[in-house]
Amino acid sequence: MSSVCHEFSRYAAEYGSRNVIQRLVAEKLVASTHEQPQRILDLGCGNGTLYSLIDWELARFVGVDFSNSMLSHHPLSVNVELILGDFNDPALFERLKDNRFDRIYSASALQWAEDLESVIKALASLNTPMSLAIFTAGTFKTLHECAGVTPLLRSSDEVMDITEKYVNARYEVLHYTLEFDSVREMFRYIKRSGVSGGRRVLDYRSTKKLIETYPLSYLEFEILLIQT
Repeated sequence: MSSVCHEFSRYAAEYGSRNVIQRLVAEKLVASTHEQPQRILDLGCGNGTLYSLIDWELARFVGVDFSNSMLSHHPLSVNVELILGDFNDPALFERLKDNRFDRIYSASALQWAEDLESVIKALASLNTPMSLAIFTAGTFKTLHECAGVTPLLRSSDEVMDITEKYVNARYEVLHYTLEFDSVREMFRYIKRSGVSGGRRVLDYRSTKKLIETYPLSYLEFEILLIQT
């Protein structure tokens, strides 16, 4: 199991109360859809945040996630099909290629693609309109600078360069901030929300020093919206 999957699975039960930014992103994706697609594929569906925001009737909703713990918290319905699968595995797209969807959504998941270009290429091969939201390197910008660590995520320019090879898309870069009562609470959020991808790059002493000296009361998030 990858560290990313472990981080999300470990806190699956409480993830819904902590994914504030992820919910805002999903709301933006749904609101940006001008039509009302009847057959939807949600890649990295998690505990069902995007599904819960859809306020129109669906003929079919297929949710894919690599965390069985997350899927266990996803709402169920006669028109909902949940698949335990990993978008890093080409076999998933082989399984999906004969399905017909009106739109593919992915909210706050594809930043964890091991080979994003291969995933985007596979998505493009499904010949289906897409609404994707990918966290980018501007997320935790000040935190990374203060800690002297390289961002874990790709830059928005890098993601756009990859995507433009395979699809004609519209792009929008979103910026959010999330306030905290204390820096310690901020670090607790990073650990338990899954947004760190399970990466621990600082030892205890360095983390303690960063908590004592971090200059902001909020975290920064940067998300690239891709619409085709």
